[in-house]
Amino acid sequence: MRELVAAAAARGAQMVVFPEAFVGGYPKGTHFGTVLGGRLPGAREWFRRYHVAAVDLPGPELDEIRAAARENGVVLVAGVVERDGATLYCTAVFVGPGGEWLGRHRKIVPTAAERMVWGQGDGSTLTVVDTPVGRVGAVICWENYLPLLRSAMYAKGIDVWCAPTVDGTDGWTASMRHIALEGRCFVVSANQFARRRDYPADFPTVDGDDPETVVLRGGSCVVDPLGNLIAGPVFDREEILVADLDLGDVVRARYDLDVVGHSARPDLFRLEVDERPRRPVHPAGAGEGPDQAGADVARGSVSPAT
Repeated sequence: MRELVAAAAARGAQMVVFPEAFVGGYPKGTHFGTVLGGRLPGAREWFRRYHVAAVDLPGPELDEIRAAARENGVVLVAGVVERDGATLYCTAVFVGPGGEWLGRHRKIVPTAAERMVWGQGDGSTLTVVDTPVGRVGAVICWENYLPLLRSAMYAKGIDVWCAPTVDGTDGWTASMRHIALEGRCFVVSANQFARRRDYPADFPTVDGDDPETVVLRGGSCVVDPLGNLIAGPVFDREEILVADLDLGDVVRARYDLDVVGHSARPDLFRLEVDERPRRPVHPAGAGEGPDQAGADVARGSVSPAT
């Protein structure tokens, strides 16, 4: 990650976005030995190995990520597998150009078999942060298909919508263009290209053992607020995409469509978002307080429940 951040910064990047689960790894093509009603031999050991590879927030890996941002003077949005006790979360972390912690977003609904190894985030990390490159947030992979989640993020005044993902289908690009058009924001989608050789040799996967097999085919792209592709998509090879974003285009695009502003009908439709942290054990009278990583920013304008 530090090498890639430096390479992007050398090309003039002021913000660098990494794919889903880039640190900790996306376990593509495996089922962790789980079948309905049972666990196959070795299933629990594979989860232990995945748990060991995850990161703590805060922790030494976050220190490395913060150093990469600070050394290169960039805003950094990075997909990580976060460890919180025995539970893992698919998380995006936000770091400022001085290495300052800005917040995180935990995927609220892991997709399909992901639910076997990742927990569900709560509304306290529906995060949009102020940065030198605009108001930045992240929605991870198939969360992007949740209309109410999109509305909640639009209401936070997001300028740059980051979409870390592992979806390499052609339809994903169409969804990124739709979100840019709907939210009148820039969309930066980061996916990774990986071959079988990038995984452990004994990793049990449906992709087989040929080291040259493409496991994740990429498809990263950047879209402007009117749905035009301005970089990518790039498939089937490694690539650092660089694009220039004019934040004035966000306001220009919302001239004739603002789905949480002048185009909304609050007399007909209302979305209530509960942004309180939801811990399973909560001592009486303790108060919710900030999360353990500190200073998560979750400012919203869509009637947070209290």
